[in-house]
Amino acid sequence: MKISTKGRYGLTIMIALAKKYGEGPTPLKWIAKENNLSEHYLEQLASPLRNAGLIQSVRGAYGGYKLPRKPEEITAGDVIRVLEGPIMFVEGIENEEPSKQALWLKITEAVKNVLDNTTLADLIQEHEEPKDAYMFYI
Repeated sequence: MKISTKGRYGLTIMIALAKKYGEGPTPLKWIAKENNLSEHYLEQLASPLRNAGLIQSVRGAYGGYKLPRKPEEITAGDVIRVLEGPIMFVEGIENEEPSKQALWLKITEAVKNVLDNTTLADLIQEHEEPKDAYMFYI
């Protein structure tokens, strides 16, 4: 499974809105500028996120988007499924031999587990930790 720019930028939108949770609506123009992304592309991603109930739009001069639920209640899996479709590491595994099927299913379940147990609040917290905390030396 490869996460495209749709999934990556969709998570960027969601993380930005999570950081602003409780502060009112945030314009996509601001998110695009802060992350050096195309506002037009973010608008295309906002529509399916809104239709899925992951974000709400607020119209008007001070409008934008906001989360309808707490960041702790929205997972990375929610976002990725809306923008990328079902989480499946390998397609067509029914034609594989049983030992390979088992491996592909384990990998798929592991990926689903990470995505479904990582909330927007977790992503904000990880973003704020120092980058060198994740450095590994061999």
